[in-house]
Amino acid sequence: MKSIYFSLPMILSALMVSSVSQAKDNLPVLEGPYLGQKPPGLMPEPFAQGIVTTEGFDDGGVFSPDMDEFYFIRKRIDNNKFETVIYKQEGNQWVETISKESRPFYPFFSPDGKTMHLGKQYRERTDTGWSEIKNIEVSFSEINIMSLSTSLKGTYAIDERHPEEHGLLRYSRLIGGKREAPKPFSKEINSGTRNSHPFIAPDESYIMWDGIKDSGFGNVDLYISFRQHDGSWGDAINMGDKINTDAYEAGPKVTPDGKYLFFVRNMGSDKFENVDIFWVDAHIIETLRPRK
Repeated sequence: MKSIYFSLPMILSALMVSSVSQAKDNLPVLEGPYLGQKPPGLMPEPFAQGIVTTEGFDDGGVFSPDMDEFYFIRKRIDNNKFETVIYKQEGNQWVETISKESRPFYPFFSPDGKTMHLGKQYRERTDTGWSEIKNIEVSFSEINIMSLSTSLKGTYAIDERHPEEHGLLRYSRLIGGKREAPKPFSKEINSGTRNSHPFIAPDESYIMWDGIKDSGFGNVDLYISFRQHDGSWGDAINMGDKINTDAYEAGPKVTPDGKYLFFVRNMGSDKFENVDIFWVDAHIIETLRPRK
């Protein structure tokens, strides 16, 4: 009888394959809206704990306009590389896929669902899916855009990648079918430092972003400004101790159905080794709206 020898690498490889297979088998079946998660109330909760939100770095948290895809960025534990994870709803179940793009991303979708914004670039919805990546207008070419959101009227709200500097937020409107050059938001919004990741409401009734101000809790916090009757923007309002802590909170965005606010919070050290995705009932925005 021939003897069969197994090398240590072969054994380890087999164990790894077995572990991965068992891990996949142990994952819960994700069925129903929002990856099958129980919706939160007015107190933020980690989104899809152990599935999307883990003990590692998880950033973003964006649903597609038809709510059947979910995008976020994950840092892999095995090689410390970032990747874009996409959960797609097939039938009534959600299936995980990894983007084949060369760089990680999570998009901001236009409210009408026709455009996927990727900073200074974008894709358009076609009959066969998303178009190739295109560059936005020349007037934006000198701005190192990190995040861009847009309203139903086509107004852009953009930031600039200067995390240690002032952090100027700008807007650009569509006027007569033509896009105006980007202009800074008013001082009510552009006070303080590190202003980033703006989210403008589809109806332009408010804008949210993150930054550092004297009214904060000691680190980057989420802020909101409501549109006034005269069209100006109201004072920046810290979104309160249910949302903000003495840690880093950033990246506010509301789901396309208008029901939930997503944001991220640093749960680890200043090295950001553990960033979690949170969600909360979007009614919390209305609790902050100044009374008439």
